[in-house]
Amino acid sequence: MSVVLNSEQQTEAYGAELWSTLPEKTIVFLRGTLGAGKTTLVRGFLRAAGFEGAVKSPTYTLVEEYNIAGRKIFHFDLYRLNDPEELEWIGIQDYFSENAVCFIEWPEMGAGWLPEADVEIEITLKERGRVLEILKKIDTINMKKQ
Repeated sequence: MSVVLNSEQQTEAYGAELWSTLPEKTIVFLRGTLGAGKTTLVRGFLRAAGFEGAVKSPTYTLVEEYNIAGRKIFHFDLYRLNDPEELEWIGIQDYFSENAVCFIEWPEMGAGWLPEADVEIEITLKERGRVLEILKKIDTINMKKQ
């Protein structure tokens, strides 16, 4: 399934839709080049949950944790990993054992150390906007087109 997103607001709106469709325990791989809108999508999800603070990519911290509306959300950015084994040092498996939504940017950097994704989303830059494509989804999620 592909969705054309013509603005940052539409990208956030799609992220907001994910708030109501993703189960409480879901692993989401986010694929796309730098600036494609991966963090914007997560920001939309967090805003729909009621989070009003700044949402930044966890490029240097590797993970940002949010506890909102009784749900845990972890936002990972693995872009700066030198070796996937570094994930062992941060206790990556502990995050996945929790009842949480885990968004993982640059999952290919953690190959061999990450569990299988429930949902894979790729965002591609196109002329004036972006194309969001659901590459994989679990059957229990009703991902709607906007």
